[in-house]
Amino acid sequence: MSKNNQNSVLLLFTGGTISMAEDPTTGALRPIDFDRLQEYLPELKETGVRIKSVPFLPLIDSSDIDPNAWERMAKLIEENYDDFDGFIILHGTDTMAFSASALSFMLENLTKSVIFTGSQLPIGRMRSDAKENLLTAIEMAVAKENGRAVVPEVCIFFEDTLFRGNRTTKKNAEHFSAFNSYNYPPLAKAGVHIKYFNSVIHYPVEKKKLRLKTKTDRNITILKLFPGITQEVVDSILNIPNLKAVVLETFGAGNAPRKKWFQESLKKAIDKGIIIVNKTQCHTGSVEMGLYETSLNLLKAGVISGHDITTEAIVAKMMYLLGEYESADDVKKMLETDLCGEMTISSF
Repeated sequence: MSKNNQNSVLLLFTGGTISMAEDPTTGALRPIDFDRLQEYLPELKETGVRIKSVPFLPLIDSSDIDPNAWERMAKLIEENYDDFDGFIILHGTDTMAFSASALSFMLENLTKSVIFTGSQLPIGRMRSDAKENLLTAIEMAVAKENGRAVVPEVCIFFEDTLFRGNRTTKKNAEHFSAFNSYNYPPLAKAGVHIKYFNSVIHYPVEKKKLRLKTKTDRNITILKLFPGITQEVVDSILNIPNLKAVVLETFGAGNAPRKKWFQESLKKAIDKGIIIVNKTQCHTGSVEMGLYETSLNLLKAGVISGHDITTEAIVAKMMYLLGEYESADDVKKMLETDLCGEMTISSF
């Protein structure tokens, strides 16, 4: 915490719509710095919060975000961890859920709020949602109860809801309500008052030193099933050079075609050491391996369950685990383990 008990926030500018404003001459969108942000948001000075800004130069469009950017975000938080009460990351919406998921794994023993936010309209526009998103995120990031952070998690705040980052998916490219957490309740709702739902917020049992784990391995892919998918398509994906893990996006509760060639292709890949995780294409619900006959073949082939994890979280988790562990068995074990609230493991 900063001097005189003043709450403090480190604001990371990575890019995205919230970091843009219209050029008064051309009307084109261009990046802004913190000084310009304060011009659009004079309320920042009225928050009573000391805010330090660190921009990514150049700013990154969210479509260009990759594990290098995740590592940079995580390292900046670690380097400044003792000097600030909370952390805000301004980020484009398209890949925000991927980044929030990644940081939830990279920042082990987190005891402070790390909140991603952004906007659907640039901050200089009359109806921009940037103002309320940022101001509320700052208030949430420094919120304390009995001397501890109210929400010591990596989160996403958008419109009026605070979500667990690794449970969140972008649902809408048009409305201000851009995100949802389909399989886990919100951590807080903002109205006239901010209401925190403490029973669903993760609190560490004991305070430990923050540990940074930023190694990643990108040799993964997503195989999304569809009616009529051919053996050539499946085999071409499963035979990608250096491939280590696959997110198999299945139907319903984890179901897949019962064709013999399909099971044999999966079995051959798994026998080569490729890890395959069953992830339902549905937003709501969970994989239930063996519930239907159409998922028994996956179980027999050695596919493991992703339960109710989001695609964003399983992608980030795979890259993280493959970077941290050398043993495929260790990676499999951790993929089936809830590490930081990213999935609910049920016994069906």
